Amino acid sequence: MSNDLPTSSNLGIPRIQIRRTSSDTQLDKVQIKSASVYNIHGLSGSQHSLSVPPIHKDVIGYRGSNEFILTDDKQSTMDQIKAIGPWFRRKCKNVCRRKILYKRVPVLNWLPKYSADDAVGDLVAGITVGLTVIPQALAYSSIAGLPAAYGLYGSFVGCFVYILLGSCKDVPMGPTAIASLLTFQACDGIWQRAVLLSFLTGLIELLMGLFGLGFLIDFVSGPVSSGFTSAVSLIILSSQVKDLLGITAKGNTFIEQWSSIIDNIHNTQLGDALMGFICIVVLLLMRLLPRIKVGPPDTCDQSVVQRIINKSLWLIGTARNAIIVVVCGGIGAAFYENGKQPFRMIGEVPTGLPSVQAPPFSVPEIVDGNGTVTQEYESFGDMLSNLGSMLIVIPLIALLENIAICKAFADGKPVDATQELIAIGVSNIANSFVQGYPGTGALSRGAVNNASGVRTPFGGLYTGILVILALLFFTPYFFYIPRAALAAIIIAAVIFMIEVRVVKPMWRSKKTDLIPGIATFVACLALPLEYGILVGIGLNILFILYHAARPKIHMDQAVTPCGVKYLMLTPDRCLIFPSVDYVRNLINKHGLKSQIPVVIDCTHIYGADFTAAQVIDTLIKDFKSRNQLLLFLNLKPSVGNVFEGADLEYRVFYDFEQLDKAIRECRRKSIQAA
Repeated sequence: MSNDLPTSSNLGIPRIQIRRTSSDTQLDKVQIKSASVYNIHGLSGSQHSLSVPPIHKDVIGYRGSNEFILTDDKQSTMDQIKAIGPWFRRKCKNVCRRKILYKRVPVLNWLPKYSADDAVGDLVAGITVGLTVIPQALAYSSIAGLPAAYGLYGSFVGCFVYILLGSCKDVPMGPTAIASLLTFQACDGIWQRAVLLSFLTGLIELLMGLFGLGFLIDFVSGPVSSGFTSAVSLIILSSQVKDLLGITAKGNTFIEQWSSIIDNIHNTQLGDALMGFICIVVLLLMRLLPRIKVGPPDTCDQSVVQRIINKSLWLIGTARNAIIVVVCGGIGAAFYENGKQPFRMIGEVPTGLPSVQAPPFSVPEIVDGNGTVTQEYESFGDMLSNLGSMLIVIPLIALLENIAICKAFADGKPVDATQELIAIGVSNIANSFVQGYPGTGALSRGAVNNASGVRTPFGGLYTGILVILALLFFTPYFFYIPRAALAAIIIAAVIFMIEVRVVKPMWRSKKTDLIPGIATFVACLALPLEYGILVGIGLNILFILYHAARPKIHMDQAVTPCGVKYLMLTPDRCLIFPSVDYVRNLINKHGLKSQIPVVIDCTHIYGADFTAAQVIDTLIKDFKSRNQLLLFLNLKPSVGNVFEGADLEYRVFYDFEQLDKAIRECRRKSIQAA
């Protein structure tokens, strides 16, 4: 028999013909116990196989799916192995395409269109961010437990690399508060570990980008991210209290830090405490200056003097950290006499740029003048063991921070997480060759960048140049900067990272979302950070699994045109192994209670697995054992394939007319049997 397939245009195969290979020639209302197979020949000579499931022996309906499914002829294992070579060559050819090159090197997109207006915007933004990043780098290095110079070392090379590979104009690469705290917990103040950590995390980020693993951040939900960020903010704030009070305190976790602070609080230095608290108050007041507007709200209606005043207020408020550092450094220098320090100062900062060299793969042993070993030797293996899980946590958190900036200023445009991973990965690898520690984009600097009118990633060039100039010419003056002033800068910044504002809308929208958020917050305060965020992610996964294992089933009691009642049950999601026993019990419960035919509407079941097929088989046998009719409606072809692969005997329909006819026929047979 030869028939034209009426839907050939929809399948994309011109004028294909079907030739049946089984001995049966009738398709209408015939009892067929094995599937019919057709060979489909296109005019181009291509051949496909098409399977039509058999009709059930008792009811006029298809066993499985009544939709045509085109499948290529099966290949042998050897053919599949031989196909690897051509597949790999195609992938390599795709990588070398111009489209991929422009996507992975974004500078090729915007550089040919670069204008004078772009240059001016980038210059202003780059200098403004530079004035912000220098004092932040000095302060963040203390969070990382490293000398002040290492914060500056990690603040310029990444800016240059991001110009070439970055996809977001607002991201300013450099040290961040969270990355600095994670570095401290991983490296314990040993700079060799910190530099190696930068290299390895950059390598992991690069590999994650090349393998398209940016989706991993999707497993960190909003509540978990908020809980983690809030806990980290409190830990960072606590770590700076010791410098604010001029005391010595140690500890990795929130509890350890405050325990040490309480033990040493009697050693508080009045000068440091006074300067620190005054700086916090001044910084918070200066933060409000950009909101002050002189004259009409519309810039076009303002006079020249009013515009100058407004711009000056904005600049003072934006550069408040740099102003505090300069003023407090001047006070420290004025009161410094013959080695007597009125405040605890950051001390000597080496002049000049760091030497370009490979990251250290071992930690040398250091012995003091008395012959005491102050630092033990560590091999590369020992260093990897000490870094531990931070090699995974830091790349994920760095990506989270970076993507947060991209989304905040994307204006609805899509964010390429893969490209951002590649950019920050290469930046951290490059940083490790100039003795920098891990960094990423900082949201506070990103906001400054955006408010300054940045036009392209080229603004990072001026930020990097400003850091280089500071290293070349201003490091002798950094000696006089009080630690209390840097602590005040950090505290005034991180208090706004505590995300209290999300609690109220979260409570109103979905109260259960507070559970992983609060659990993450508490766990991060009580445990090391990597365990804290794992607690939050683990709880989220448990919630997802519970949700998948407990689908909702909508129940309707319907009546056929001839007056036969039946029960329509509609599950709202896929059938997978955690949920099928629950679904089976619910369907059995409703079936036993009603004792009428049951129809399962599979409209929303888009997938199933082998375990689901086995349980559905048991469900069918349950109904068969008590002579109760069980039918399926609108079963998807993919689900039908799973059921057929498990040799299920079931009845499926795709229109209510056939369904009603089947229920009526079974009702008639049951009456006759009685």
